[in-house]
Amino acid sequence: MKKRTATTSLTWLALASVSLAAPAFADEDAALVVNGEIEMVTETEAPAHLDGALSTIRSGWTFRTSETQALQMDDFDNPAMVFVDQAAEAWNTADGSEGKSCASCHEGAETMTGLRASMPKWNEAAGEVWTMEMYINDCREKRMGAEPWGWKAQPMLNMTALIGAQSRGLPMNVAIDGPVQETWEKGKEIYYTRYGQLELSCANCHEDNYDNYIRADHLSQGQTNGFPVYRLKQANLIAVHNRFKGCIRDTMAETYSEGSPEFVALELYVASRGNGLTVETPAVRN
Repeated sequence: MKKRTATTSLTWLALASVSLAAPAFADEDAALVVNGEIEMVTETEAPAHLDGALSTIRSGWTFRTSETQALQMDDFDNPAMVFVDQAAEAWNTADGSEGKSCASCHEGAETMTGLRASMPKWNEAAGEVWTMEMYINDCREKRMGAEPWGWKAQPMLNMTALIGAQSRGLPMNVAIDGPVQETWEKGKEIYYTRYGQLELSCANCHEDNYDNYIRADHLSQGQTNGFPVYRLKQANLIAVHNRFKGCIRDTMAETYSEGSPEFVALELYVASRGNGLTVETPAVRN
């Protein structure tokens, strides 16, 4: 009889906990329309660059309970909007040695419309792929003379939610070729690499086993078009790099840090997997 190694046994136990029960909680016929006017695409044909790994892509909204779905359909019910309101106030508040606010250069937050749909993207001046957080801190340090915000700091979470919300309903269209291609390929490699004592990759859960349950969690495709998202279990906004850390820790592995080149690459690749879905920021998840 073939013997299992300790690592193989752990992997087997992890996958054995995946239930094949049909998704019973989400309303399969529900349509996501926010405030009765912003229509969202929550399922569409998969991007060609997935090479048939998925036939269709689905928003994380389609995997949530009807109660959680409802919270995202009206801004008065969406618990994330209080943080968006805080960011709107910060947008107009001067900070730093230059006495400038975001509005000093960009006028209203609505001038950011369309930005979230293309993020992360290539920054020609920096010669690398930048995330929203990197652009925000660059403005704070170079234009405002202010201290940079931490990636998990509440003001940063709030501001990325405000900026992202300006693009709600617009299709994700993240570039994967040209100068970003090398970073995209690195992100793809990370996505399919098995990590930790459980030897699990992102794809094992979000490509191979989506729509199944692992313990009480209904596995989604891991789409990021709604980040930062409000997680009910944490009662706060959560950034995508924070979520990456949590997933990798669940494999019993050492994880990368927020803002690391590895997570920037992974964010680019995962965001591109959602090309064609619409921006939902700030989404509501369990």
